[in-house]
Amino acid sequence: MASQTCHSHESTAADGQHHHDGEAAQGTIDPVCGMTVAVAADTPSSVFDDRTFHFCSDGCREKFDADPWFYASGNAAKVATRAAPGAQWTCPMHPEVVADEPGACPICGMALEPMVPGDEPNDELVDFQRRMWISAAAAVPLLVLTMGEMVGLPVRAWVGHRTAVYIEFVLATPIVLWAAQPFFRRGVDSIRNASPNMWTLIALGVGAAYLFSIFATFAPGLFPEAYRTGETVGTYFEAAVVIVTLVFVGQVLELRARERTGDAIRALLDLAPKTARRILPDGTEYDAPLENIVVGDVLRVRPGDSVPVDAEVVDGRSSVDESMMTGEPVPVEKVPGDTVTGGTINGNGTLAVRATRVGADTLLAQIVEMVAGARRSKAPIQGLADRVSAVFVPTVVLVAIAAFVLWLIFGPDPALAFAVVAAVSVLIIACPCALGLATPISITTAAGRGAQAGVLIRDAEALERMAKVDVVVVDKTGTLTIGKPEVTDMVATADIGETDLLSLAASLERGSEHPLAEAIVEAAHTRGLSLEKAEAFEAVTGKGARGRVGGRRIALGNAAMMAGLDLGAGENTAEALRRDGKTAMFFAVDDRLAGIVAVADPVRETAAAAIRDLHREGLRIIMATGDNRRTAEAVAAQLGIDEVRAGLLPDGKKALVDELQAAGASVAMAGDGVNDAPALAAAHVGIAMGTGADVAVESAGITLLGGDIAGIVRARRLARATLTNIRQNLFFAFAYNSAGVPIAAGVLFPVFGLLLSPMIAAAAMSFSSVSVITNALRLRNVRL
Repeated sequence: MASQTCHSHESTAADGQHHHDGEAAQGTIDPVCGMTVAVAADTPSSVFDDRTFHFCSDGCREKFDADPWFYASGNAAKVATRAAPGAQWTCPMHPEVVADEPGACPICGMALEPMVPGDEPNDELVDFQRRMWISAAAAVPLLVLTMGEMVGLPVRAWVGHRTAVYIEFVLATPIVLWAAQPFFRRGVDSIRNASPNMWTLIALGVGAAYLFSIFATFAPGLFPEAYRTGETVGTYFEAAVVIVTLVFVGQVLELRARERTGDAIRALLDLAPKTARRILPDGTEYDAPLENIVVGDVLRVRPGDSVPVDAEVVDGRSSVDESMMTGEPVPVEKVPGDTVTGGTINGNGTLAVRATRVGADTLLAQIVEMVAGARRSKAPIQGLADRVSAVFVPTVVLVAIAAFVLWLIFGPDPALAFAVVAAVSVLIIACPCALGLATPISITTAAGRGAQAGVLIRDAEALERMAKVDVVVVDKTGTLTIGKPEVTDMVATADIGETDLLSLAASLERGSEHPLAEAIVEAAHTRGLSLEKAEAFEAVTGKGARGRVGGRRIALGNAAMMAGLDLGAGENTAEALRRDGKTAMFFAVDDRLAGIVAVADPVRETAAAAIRDLHREGLRIIMATGDNRRTAEAVAAQLGIDEVRAGLLPDGKKALVDELQAAGASVAMAGDGVNDAPALAAAHVGIAMGTGADVAVESAGITLLGGDIAGIVRARRLARATLTNIRQNLFFAFAYNSAGVPIAAGVLFPVFGLLLSPMIAAAAMSFSSVSVITNALRLRNVRL
């Protein structure tokens, strides 16, 4: 394309007019990018609808060829004028912080995360994993150098003390100055914002330990005689590196948990197909990119396909699985004039639909925004470690200042040296190396114990919130019930037995894919009945099915299907079944009512006992379902549920959760469907059935394997045990180091001549770490 030139142009794709070969010498507009193209012999071009279009590059031509009608019709201009929402980032701990580009939170220093997660890797997680492994690689030889003699490896004696100190300096320096850089940034930010937390303590402790060790290594003469051993002064290089390493371990565990929170949104986005089959005015069809669909486009939805956008049916008949919206497994019949929703699944018919809402206006896009918005608006819980640190840090700083002043006034010569070293020693000993591990190791152990009991835990917040829940909102279909229709009753009203009734009904429905038909066929197979071939089968939309079986005319469906027949007492029987939450279908043989078949979604065997256990825990139970009120109240009465909210779509369930939270309740939401995702994300704790939709599982903080609702009780008990364990871990993390603070401050020096030494710091580090790990492992045996 040596002779081709492109010039930026204000025109959009709407300006792209057709250009015939005779106009080759003139400039033309690329219909894809709107640039002016100087046409030459080798200019990329394409023919559509007897018109020739020229392009600035092969890339634009490929886009055109993928969807020629979109560009040739001028629809591209309509899409170009849509306001594309700009990507924004927020802090996971401070959701009020919103930025237009990636960066660090000005409050706590944590890396900002995208408000709507994409497929890109988490840069902070990748960075922290690298820093963690490099820190660990330095920590191991440092521990061998400083503590090898305790396990029979006198490496320090082999290389010589002075050489060992220099090796420690070389190993520790990159870890403190490079690897720990994010921690120092967060620590500085916490001081700048007057909000002391765990990072303040880590920054002070690691920084003090490193600076102390630098002076001890290269200027030991500055230290008072009491701190020396011969000509050397003890160093804390290994303490600084081990603290950094363990904090990174804890941070990586937490980041991996947070990384999964965006999976719900990614799973929702995957519900929509990537292409839609466009029908052109001349009747031809082709697959077009979904983002190119505009309101008014006519699309083909083939059997088994996902509906691409919200639309109105203009031709065809089919049943559509709308469980994404309602949670109910029974498909809804669709005829011309009915609406369909993007992301729902078409049945065995073919539909032609006209797009009514596309892009961010579709219901699926609104559900995505509800899930993302709910996660952003949920106030994060400040970690227990941060809450303790908020009190501990100012206390330690005051003790360090007091030690400095008292040594300066009352200390022996050189008083200034004693004062400085004592103050720095307090900061060194005050930072527990197990601090960053106290919460993550308990959560990790609890997650393992929960998995054994069928309860999957995603993050620490879910556990902490679960321990405080007082209201549980539960979905009906798939949560309290199996989620699959089954035959519950067969009432014969003529001279035909129940077995023959079921055999004939199953023979008729064997060729249907409707869930109610599948339930009837499954019931016949379970009883070992032989089925005959149905002839002249016809599915009547919104009514039922009819055909011939064994030479007899068979019909199965609702009252409309039985028009002209005398239903007699059958109508009363059917109404009684409906009051129990069942779907009653009339069955006719040779134009006479022969019986009634009832189908229902059965309640889970463990549901009643689980509801009783939750009531014993003092919890209020509310059922929220997309099903009708009659069916919902029948199930609620059977299980003893406190309150019923029926006929709720996804936004209605989320609104219920918001309403309860506004009234001061701590809410857990249990569900299994796409329609539950916004409420699961909005609740203090989302609990998903492991047998449900991926979107529900990814939106929840807790997942119950096997879909057993009794797992809610086990999750609550595990949450309480874990919270207790974390508090104990924090006690162990702080206790040993706190005991060393008076020694570091020099309280024992006047009487015993005892000052802080690396041996005392190492002992505190070892005891606190071992205690925290041992205590956390006790969760493996907690009874649920």
